[in-house]
Amino acid sequence: MDKPYFAHETAVVDEGCTIGRGTKIWHFTHIMQGCRIGENCNFGQNVVVSPGVILGNNVKVQNNVSIYNGVICEDDVFLGPSMVFTNITNPRSAVIRRDQYVRTLVRKGASIGANATILCGHEIGAFAFIGAGAVITRDVPAYALIVGNPGKQAGWMSEYGHRLHFDAGGIAVCPESKERYRLHEGAVTKLTD
Repeated sequence: MDKPYFAHETAVVDEGCTIGRGTKIWHFTHIMQGCRIGENCNFGQNVVVSPGVILGNNVKVQNNVSIYNGVICEDDVFLGPSMVFTNITNPRSAVIRRDQYVRTLVRKGASIGANATILCGHEIGAFAFIGAGAVITRDVPAYALIVGNPGKQAGWMSEYGHRLHFDAGGIAVCPESKERYRLHEGAVTKLTD
């Protein structure tokens, strides 16, 4: 029976994982047992997906990313080249803490830039945009633009990845999609009218 996904001949896909239709797994990538991967995902070269990881549909994982046990990514998440997840808050080589992995949740449509570091135990909000090299040490609101080390909010982003500029009434328009957003009491929502 043909597999519903593509795996390059150098990729290692362990038994006991679930991989959705249309997913592509490229050079030297290791998909470990017990993970669940949705449809139409793409894994660049030298990626590791650890047991217990859950990835939604259309997740894009660029080269040199390790996704450790405890990480959950919803649909349409982008993980940039060499970005880093952690799963233990106080790692020590001589102390085994496999039963203490901390969950990290990346909500739908979020993008994490190249070389960013996501400390475990935090939630990255829907359509948040984590800049290259940023270090995330706390939860990130939906649509937030985060840059720097430690990560600080520098603005808001549209679902198409454009910076939002709000008028005096708290309304912004994405220059590409023309979708409208509202900023109210420190939170952004997309208007559906």
